[in-house]
Amino acid sequence: MRKGTFVLEEIWEVIGDRLARPAPGSYVGGLVHGEKGIDRVLEKVGEEATEFVISVKNGEKGRIVEEAADLQFHLLVALRAAGVELELVMEELASRRKPPLSR
Repeated sequence: MRKGTFVLEEIWEVIGDRLARPAPGSYVGGLVHGEKGIDRVLEKVGEEATEFVISVKNGEKGRIVEEAADLQFHLLVALRAAGVELELVMEELASRRKPPLSR
């Protein structure tokens, strides 16, 4: 799972770079800096969430993985566009963990 955490952090940094230095043809830059701005990013989050739910409901494991990745990616873009640091989300998740039961 640590590899997965590293990948999220790496993608987070790439998204930040794309927003700070928009390049022609950049998917992330186009999403955030396009005509609709953050509204387009939020549409993508909703679209990907819906596709994820449908794939889970249909039990399509391969699609579940693909749609989960799409949803996480677009959620990261939305967080960056909103100026919310990933670390704050991770801290919030950590704060919700119950202490392990002692044996």
